[in-house]
Amino acid sequence: MIPTIESQICALEERLRQAMLASDVAVLDELLASDIIITSHLGERLTKQDDLAAHTSGAFKINELQPSEQQIQVHGEAAIVSVRMQVAGSYNGNPTNGNLRYTRVWAVTATGHWQIVAAHIGLIA
Repeated sequence: MIPTIESQICALEERLRQAMLASDVAVLDELLASDIIITSHLGERLTKQDDLAAHTSGAFKINELQPSEQQIQVHGEAAIVSVRMQVAGSYNGNPTNGNLRYTRVWAVTATGHWQIVAAHIGLIA
């Protein structure tokens, strides 16, 4: 049976979650498109290199990343994911605990694989 795009994206989202928890830069490098646009929960615009460097240096420390309320919309060779995450950890030494909403756009890139081409993180009050 061929997996649906939704099931492929769910599996990739879980792989991403595990990589974020472990700061597994090799997996993150594979999943993030080279020209990804990232907007942090502080409104900063980050590049792939910024994200990977933050994981490598320990600026991102994620102890807990518990998903809920996941919604996936597929549009051809692109998928939009909105997921609420209970997060415990720190960002640049500042505690980042609470609920965040991640919105990610996955697309089949020139690599021939699904990669995240855009990501936005919002703080849920």
